[in-house]
Formats: sequence, structure tokens, C-alpha cells
Amino acid sequence: MSTDHTNGVVESPAPRRRRLQLPLAGIIGAGIVAFWLVMAIIGPYVAPHDVGALVDDDVFGRMSWAVPLGSDFLGRDVLSRILVGARYTIGVAAAATFLAVLLGGTLGMLAAVSRGVVDMALSRFFDALISIPSKMAALVVIAALGSSIPVLIGTVAMIYTPGAFRIWRALAVNVNTLDFVEVALARGEGTTYLIREEILPNIVGPVLTDFGLRFVFAVLILSSLSFLGLGVQPPNADWGSLVRENIAGLDDGALAVVMPAVAIATLTIGINLLIDNLPGRWSLSREH
Repeated sequence: MSTDHTNGVVESPAPRRRRLQLPLAGIIGAGIVAFWLVMAIIGPYVAPHDVGALVDDDVFGRMSWAVPLGSDFLGRDVLSRILVGARYTIGVAAAATFLAVLLGGTLGMLAAVSRGVVDMALSRFFDALISIPSKMAALVVIAALGSSIPVLIGTVAMIYTPGAFRIWRALAVNVNTLDFVEVALARGEGTTYLIREEILPNIVGPVLTDFGLRFVFAVLILSSLSFLGLGVQPPNADWGSLVRENIAGLDDGALAVVMPAVAIATLTIGINLLIDNLPGRWSLSREH
């Protein structure tokens, strides 16, 4: 606090603003994630060739001006197919993760606030679901319903909802025992108010970290399914599909099989760098 000696007015301190301060590793991770998110949006529009066009007479061709990342097993441009495939890899994984976190998180907070029979019933139900191996569950569902984008989104969301439920419930239970929640209960506030105003704002950091981890898991399981031929189906292709269809070039180290794998690796590493450097990095700094 300071005093203006001219008119005697007491000036209040400059407002404090919350800033996210990331170390170098976090900044690198954020840059990688931002790059792939942008590519998922604009990739089909900046791709140098049509995704199905045969642009090289040589299969598994090397890098050139015409095909910057080489050509695939049919002579198609690998760069164009990676840019278009980013939309399926990131889009499907993001949609599935959002659904899993939305459903699991909502039910987790509801169980924590409700306690009693509701908490026990939901907890036992999701404990049963989480005991099923994820890839086995995915194979059973896809074998029964076929492989399509909606089925893939729903299957991956179903696999990761129990884990989201357990994380959100554990966080909500901890907050639910604090004094300000007891005060809100004493005022007669309902369940919706407690979840929206008291619990959710106090667990945002950990659940954002959980979202990032589940997104990585979703990318990996979708890529695994596509590698097995059960993921995104032709003529569309995600990065896992690109690895599978060009596997014949692995012995020669063809870029057509290496570069989609590099894309998967860079995305997952970038997300891990970002979320590993988020906790504890919020600080207050004064704006001058």
C-alpha cells in the first residue's frame, strides 16, 4: 500500500494475476502438442498432395522435393497421409477421452458427494469394469459391432471411464471433508451446487493432468487397434494404420513406416513433457 502525498489518497496494491510458468521442458512439450493440434485441424488443407494420389513411381521411395517424407507402398506421399491421419488419431482419441472424463468424472463426484448406497453401487460397478483387460474389451466390442469411428470412440471411452471415475472420486472425497464443504451443507446447498461450486474448482489441476494421461493412453490403444486392422478403416487412415500398411518396408527402414511411428512418439512425448511440468507451476506474480 502506498500514499499519494499530493492529495493524501491511499493507493491499493496492483492486482495480482495468476500465471502459468513452465520450465523449458514444459514449453517444448506445449509447442509439440500445439503443433499437432493445429495439424489435426488444418492438415488436410496444407497437405502437398491428395491423400490417395499416386505421386511416385517408386514404392517406399526416398525423400525428394515431390515427396518430402518419401512414398509409401503404393507410391503415395507419406507427408500428406500423416497430416490427414493426424485428424483421425487426435480427433478420435480426444473425443473418446472427453467422453470418458465427462462420464467418469461426473459420476465420481456424484458418488463422493452422495456417499452411502450410491457411492457403493457405483464403486463396485466400475471396479468390475476396470478388472477387464482394456485390449480384450476393445476386441470383443469391435468384433461384435464392427469398426467405425463412433464405435471406436465409444469403445475407448468405455475402457477409460472406470479409471476416470476412481481418480475423480478420490479427489472429490478429499475435498468433500473440508470445512467449506461442511459449511455449504449446513446452509442446505444441494448436490449440484456442491459439485459445481465447491468441489470441481478445487480439483481442476489434478484432473487436467489425468485428462492428458488418458489422452495418451487413448492414442496408444487406438494406434494398436489400427495396427491390428481393427481401427480406422480404408480409405481413411490414422497413424497406426499407416504403420501397419507399410510394415513391408520395415526391413529397409522405409520412411513410410518410420515417420508415422515418429509422429505417435512425438505426440505422446510432448503431452508427457507438458503434464509432467504442470503440477506446482502456478504462481502469483504482480502486474506492474
